[in-house]
Amino acid sequence: MTPRDDATEVTAAGIARLAGVGRAAVSNWRRRHGDFPKPVGGTDTSPSFALTEVEQWLRGQGKLVEVPLRERVWQQLAGHPAGPVAALLHAGCALLLVRDRPTDWLAVSAVSDERMAQLLPDALDEVVAMRFGVRRRRAVRVPGPAELLPSAPLLRGVAELAAELGAKQTYEFLLGRQTDANPRQYTLTPAGPAELMARLAASTAPARTVLDPACGTGALLRAVPPRPDQYLYGQDSTPELAALTALRLALHSDATVRTMAADTLRADAYEGRKAEAVLCHPPFNERNWGHEELAYDPRWEYGFPARSESELAWVQHALARLTDDGTAVLLMPPAAASRRSGRRIRADLLRRGALRAVIALPAGTAPPYNLPLHIWVLRRPDRAARPAPELLLVETAGVLAADGRDKQLWPAVQDAVLDAWQHVERHGTLDERPGLARCVPVLELLDDEVDLAPARHLPPPAAATGGTELLAVRQGLGEALRRAADLAPPADDLTPSAPGAALPPLTTVGELARAGALTLHTGTGEGPGGMPVLTDHDVLTGAAPSGTAREGAPREGVPREGAPREGTGRAGTAPEGAARVGTADDASVRTEPGDVVVPVFGGGAAARVIDETTAGAALGRGLTLLRPDPAALDPWFLAGFLRGTANHRQASSYASTSARLDVRRLQLPRLPLTGQYGYSERFRCLAEFEDAVRHAALLGDRLVRGMHDGLTEGTLPPGTA
Repeated sequence: MTPRDDATEVTAAGIARLAGVGRAAVSNWRRRHGDFPKPVGGTDTSPSFALTEVEQWLRGQGKLVEVPLRERVWQQLAGHPAGPVAALLHAGCALLLVRDRPTDWLAVSAVSDERMAQLLPDALDEVVAMRFGVRRRRAVRVPGPAELLPSAPLLRGVAELAAELGAKQTYEFLLGRQTDANPRQYTLTPAGPAELMARLAASTAPARTVLDPACGTGALLRAVPPRPDQYLYGQDSTPELAALTALRLALHSDATVRTMAADTLRADAYEGRKAEAVLCHPPFNERNWGHEELAYDPRWEYGFPARSESELAWVQHALARLTDDGTAVLLMPPAAASRRSGRRIRADLLRRGALRAVIALPAGTAPPYNLPLHIWVLRRPDRAARPAPELLLVETAGVLAADGRDKQLWPAVQDAVLDAWQHVERHGTLDERPGLARCVPVLELLDDEVDLAPARHLPPPAAATGGTELLAVRQGLGEALRRAADLAPPADDLTPSAPGAALPPLTTVGELARAGALTLHTGTGEGPGGMPVLTDHDVLTGAAPSGTAREGAPREGVPREGAPREGTGRAGTAPEGAARVGTADDASVRTEPGDVVVPVFGGGAAARVIDETTAGAALGRGLTLLRPDPAALDPWFLAGFLRGTANHRQASSYASTSARLDVRRLQLPRLPLTGQYGYSERFRCLAEFEDAVRHAALLGDRLVRGMHDGLTEGTLPPGTA
């Protein structure tokens, strides 16, 4: 039987993504429209629907102009009969064929689905063997014809998407969507910490052989600086993750890639192999790591780890796999630096010169986000060399602002760490940098606790500048308070309206979208690598774009062939009865001056007008962008009414632990452009006042914290009663 697109099922959440609406709207459609497609699977509380039936219904209702190719491919992958992970593996194999042997792909795809499923295994086996070695030693298994037949529509779509984005970017997009949709299933290492760890390991020169013994989805190996004839080795206890990592790395570079699926501590696949660098983000607080059966393992060169010290078992495994003078970099929980049960191993690591640096990251840079994780840098001691007499300790919490979510400041963290580490590499020591870094003599650390937490051994910032900085903050606070007072609404503006006065007739955002007076776009957080992303937190706090786009989005303004281009926003340009929701470019839409951005989660009333300073950013997840036609709507008029508390209340739906805003249901008065200007001016003034109050609050908080720190650290005098 020929597989069809209608074998792909989509949930209510997927339908909402296709149509650019909230899930509440999908529930309303099911109740109000008798011809809405019937469920074909799922459960009573979470039904699923045939994708083609849903697409036909949406198009017939004028709620859909065209399904973006990337959205169609994702829905096919997410609804695959064998599950999304199996679909990702099939897609990765096909993309490897498209990348390395495009003519072979063209040959096997120019036939029916049944014939393609018969031809693909042999073609895939050749390219997989070429990249990953002999069959019995590789993690990537080539699926057979029966497995590939249901994947045929997906693989054709994946190849078409690769023609737009490239094979690597296509796989990054699909893998990113899968991890975003199932965050609890994966231990992820964000790009920033992964790059920092890779650069620490390659401080002298990029390593030729690199091992990650807990590779997960391959983020650390992907961050390794490339060099000729490079070998990348990975191992993970989950076979699917070992295969996903292999495919991801093979699509990313031309390095020789080898990954294995096995429990690293119990069944090391690389027991006889040495690597110049080991990168690892091990599982934390793992009690079932093999404590009983591994008691006499030769890897415990620095002491047998306690049952509660699984991280120290990973540390010693990494050291055991290093060449002499090789470097290991591990992401560790902060407790590993100070737990009493691990003090003897920490002491031996110091005495023998294996542990070279402990770097404390700001909380929020990597999961679990509530902890300030540590990076340990270790070196396999050369027997002919003397142990290092000092340990580099770095505390980066002070590098970031009070709000650690500001990812734009991450480069400052990375630069501070690398500068300190490279200085020690060149000179063997480092002059003390108060509050940031210090080389501590090993003998000073070898006490009863062997506590290696950087904050315990670093002095506070120099007192000479603390008072001066606080004086500047106090002066800025005074100016900010005066500005806020000047911008406060005058008393005349607070006089109630005359009795009986009422707003003009109301319309909704959905009606305005159907009339072409504005267009709607939903945020995905995707774009060209490194592009700034405006997040929901930025909108709520008035901050600059603080996110970073995931790689894999198409270039701005280059829609898929055959897909309608983004409209000009002029009234009347939308098809009759069709809401303009953005199509192929939604995933990479950039903010423009005059756009209005609204968070859809959390239940707070917020809307932000984009100005020149925040234009050009990608739109983050959980945000909806409204682009008004300047001939019909003033953006300040639009944003002001969208922030009304009662307006948000009537347009929101609530689950037990969350709230979601249906932006299309938000209301505003039906007024001509000239009638909007009075409201616009008031709303603009309120926004300036709000910014001034927010700035004053930030300075006040800095002054209070600075005074507390100065008094408790002795850098400020207590004064007299």
